[in-house]
Amino acid sequence: MHKLQRHLRSVLLLASSLLMVLPGLANDTAKEFTIATEGYRYAFPRDHGAHEAFRTEWWYYTGQLKARNGRAFGYQLTFFRRGMTQAQVKTRPSQWAVTQLYLAHFAVSDLSQGRFHYAEKISRTGLGKAGSDHDRLHVWVDQWSAESLASAPGTQTLRAADGDFALQLTVSQEKPLVIHGSNGISYKGSTVGQASHYYSFSRLATTGQLTIGNESFDMTGTSWMDHEFGSADLDKDLVGWDWFSLQLDDQRDLMLYRLRRANGSTDRVSSGTLIDREGRGQHLSIKDFTLEPISYWTSPTSKARYPQQWRLTIPSQQLSLELTPLMAEQELSTKHSTQVTYWEGAIEATGSSQGKPTRGQGYMELTGYAERFTKKL
Repeated sequence: MHKLQRHLRSVLLLASSLLMVLPGLANDTAKEFTIATEGYRYAFPRDHGAHEAFRTEWWYYTGQLKARNGRAFGYQLTFFRRGMTQAQVKTRPSQWAVTQLYLAHFAVSDLSQGRFHYAEKISRTGLGKAGSDHDRLHVWVDQWSAESLASAPGTQTLRAADGDFALQLTVSQEKPLVIHGSNGISYKGSTVGQASHYYSFSRLATTGQLTIGNESFDMTGTSWMDHEFGSADLDKDLVGWDWFSLQLDDQRDLMLYRLRRANGSTDRVSSGTLIDREGRGQHLSIKDFTLEPISYWTSPTSKARYPQQWRLTIPSQQLSLELTPLMAEQELSTKHSTQVTYWEGAIEATGSSQGKPTRGQGYMELTGYAERFTKKL
């Protein structure tokens, strides 16, 4: 049994490496997978499920939580699906064949204690070890899962555990989902197909339990969920991205991403969405906002130098915010799954809107600082 487990792990790690690093597979990918193009029409609940015609897909949950005693936490739970090309599927068709690879990240930021814990998983669809439904939201890797409740539309359950850390949450939408981009796609480059289909639940009321060691906390808070799928590679001149989700006290929400070029400039397809109190989204192009880093933090582990504080301005909204991490150490080094070192963590926003003070909370993701981001989208 142990020999079989070691062999299976070797197969999975090899598949992961082949899938995400070999540039020569681009032509095969273009032939075998659907690319994200304009005019896509969403249909729910079907589009909450898996889209295996596309190479890459993720379901992404982040949020900030508080215990009854006021102790504050952030969390991240992410599921990735990677479709394998025929060139990568070397084994004969069988229940052990790796045609869909699933990866997952789970992180807890103990904001009150200044401690960060993360874990990762990698598995395949064979024998039910990992997978996702095609007609509704249900994705899992081993015992980690995200699933919509048939008995309560708009409500999802999240479960993950690693060692002394465990999370069991119920999240319920407070706003309709919002579709990002324009005409059904979110651009990630200037070439046809360098795009994704991308939507979010920007404000999810959250309750549940968080366990750390011998302590268990009843939690309440607010979460954000992203679901994105496509088959693109990043443009060769791009080295990474800076992504932000924000929930403001005036009940507006924001998603922004900045694609970075090798020379430090911002790519012109960088964009975002401003979501009003009722859940209506307004597309923002890079001309509509500015993001300026104003302080940095160097990771003692990876030695990467990450921007930490940012200044965000949206002139048309008379909105000016400073975005600040609630703790510096929120870096993940996922050597056994996606093989990417990145910073993902809880942030706060302070500033003004139309001349009045405003605050907010959210999450920030920074990639391409420890090493150039060369993986498949």
